[in-house]
Amino acid sequence: MEKRTGVITFAGNPMTLLGKEVKVGEAAPNFTVLDNGLQAKSLKDFEGKVKIISVVPSLDTGVCDAQTRWFNKEATELSDEVVILTISMDLPFAQKRWCGAAGVDNVVTLSDHKDASFGEAYGFLIEELRLLTRGIVVIGKDDKVAYVEYVPEVTSSVNFDAAVAAVKKLI
Repeated sequence: MEKRTGVITFAGNPMTLLGKEVKVGEAAPNFTVLDNGLQAKSLKDFEGKVKIISVVPSLDTGVCDAQTRWFNKEATELSDEVVILTISMDLPFAQKRWCGAAGVDNVVTLSDHKDASFGEAYGFLIEELRLLTRGIVVIGKDDKVAYVEYVPEVTSSVNFDAAVAAVKKLI
């Protein structure tokens, strides 16, 4: 498996990303994650939609919480042609609990904890922590990558405006 260094830091400490970096214009790799009911979900389950994949290390941190709440609000203002997926290494039970407590119901939370399938396929898996790094991937209805961001410092926020602009070009 490909290892990438010098791409991200976590609290200022250099980290290693596992998996190939995805790039705009490429076919989006498939992956298998678990939904909050422990059912396997893949990219194919969201076929025909523009997909925003909001990638966070853990919903139980301030920046991840804010990112997910922001997309939950934004989801109500975008087209019904768009689905927002938040993927983390949190257990499905924790994701379900967090969504209930936060009142988040416009975002689909998915867990990569079992196989790290998404993290490896998209190059978001942090080797040292077995967490996902922060970022965003926008995938068109044609399942091609339209936008990707790997946030250089994991504790920093994503570029919300750039992600939404990429989505608006696709709808």
